[in-house]
Amino acid sequence: MDSTKQCIRTMIWEMMEKSSISVSYSYGRIPNFKGSINASDILRNTTEWKDCNTIFVSPDTAQQTVRTNAFYDGKDLIMASPKLLNGYIMLESSSTVGNEEEASTIEGAFKHGYKLISIPNIDMVVEGSVAVDKYGGRLGKGGGYGDMEISYLKNNKLINSNTPIVTTVHEIQIIERIPLESHDEKINIIVTPERILKV
Repeated sequence: MDSTKQCIRTMIWEMMEKSSISVSYSYGRIPNFKGSINASDILRNTTEWKDCNTIFVSPDTAQQTVRTNAFYDGKDLIMASPKLLNGYIMLESSSTVGNEEEASTIEGAFKHGYKLISIPNIDMVVEGSVAVDKYGGRLGKGGGYGDMEISYLKNNKLINSNTPIVTTVHEIQIIERIPLESHDEKINIIVTPERILKV
């Protein structure tokens, strides 16, 4: 594991804990942050969100409201299972009516969705992040799953260069520069509780 990247992760986790920005224990995780609901609602009001029908979302707690909003807005959702141990789960909006909140959780996704054999075309990707920069650099918790997910979608032509690849984070998670390697995938929209940054 790259030591510089790990130092950045540790710095972010420590800042979020000391500033009481983390909703729950964040070390070693994609942090759930105060304001994540506001960030999700800001994303919900974008043209990019309104124009999409199928959204790919990570299973992180910080993106739970993104998933809930997708169901309320009649969008189909594909969720990566934790650590990709069970592949990808399809949640059709019609199957979540009346159970939007439950279906947005990991347990609820398995209950209301089904494992995908093949993934349809995706209109938007929403990933969790530990840190990001204004150039599209993104840092996850270190397992490489976010990069693998985006790479898989690109390689199978399920997304293209115009597909919004979004992350919702707290302002404190935006740093000057993320050191990128060849396998690191970039994002193109950052949404915080205060603003939208398009890369």
